[in-house]
Amino acid sequence: MTALKGIVPPMITPLINESKLDYRGLEKLIEHLISGGVHGVFILGTTGEAPSLSHALRVDLIRYVCDQVNGRIPVLVGITDVSLKEAVHISDKSKEFGAQAVVLAPPFYYQIDQNELYHFTEQLIGEISLPVYLYNNPGLTKVSFEIETIRKLLSNPEVIGLKDSSADMVYYHRLLKVAQDSEVPLLIGPEELLMESLLIGGNGGISGGANMFPQLYVSIYDSVNSGDLNKARELQRQVMELSGIVYSGNGSSSVINGIKCVLKHMQICPNDYIVKPLNKASKDKSERINQYLTNQKLYV
Repeated sequence: MTALKGIVPPMITPLINESKLDYRGLEKLIEHLISGGVHGVFILGTTGEAPSLSHALRVDLIRYVCDQVNGRIPVLVGITDVSLKEAVHISDKSKEFGAQAVVLAPPFYYQIDQNELYHFTEQLIGEISLPVYLYNNPGLTKVSFEIETIRKLLSNPEVIGLKDSSADMVYYHRLLKVAQDSEVPLLIGPEELLMESLLIGGNGGISGGANMFPQLYVSIYDSVNSGDLNKARELQRQVMELSGIVYSGNGSSSVINGIKCVLKHMQICPNDYIVKPLNKASKDKSERINQYLTNQKLYV
């Protein structure tokens, strides 16, 4: 797989219930993303509710997405797990069904040090057969890839890219230097920082909002790369406005239930079911989102 740059949505997982995918919603969502010009899709990440899904359902999702995408854009699969063997299993299935790479964040629950993190990650990379993107998300995993740990892991040719969701721009600047030294792409998670990250040399975004309005995020990427910064600023302003309304609330569910509420409003995914322990958008939030979308000229 060549270096992936651009907008790669962390795809939500359309669900009927906790053990059944919404296949029709999945089909419509995938086609919506591809027609919106995204450069790849990332499944089984935070936005995809991966930690809450059974391993059987994860495998079913990988199979269906790879089949529907059918090689048109790269498919990246999250394999983060507290169990090394389960992470290997999901990676093996990703390879079997045709995914192009896997995405790996530090194992959560235990507080591990950088030595333990390095050896866990190095062993996992050695046991799988797909290229790896390292994913820093300390807000959820409680463990951060320190810069020197990243530098050591990048000596492994199977590590072909980085994603950072720390929202720490000091860390991001330092990570960018390491990425550039190793000639691997660096993608940012928080879409509120998308334009800023691109201006300083980042290579794209894994932007949750691209589930809803892929063209908006692709246009920011294209505008910065073409030097049309006035257009990029206006589009980034729209992202901030969208973020303030759709992601309102507290906790991890606020982003996911907001995106699912919008997709339901857009009739892309008619079911906004979310696996416990997360909750669907409240009635008040749903009404605010629907009113906002009804009154706005939707994004281009």
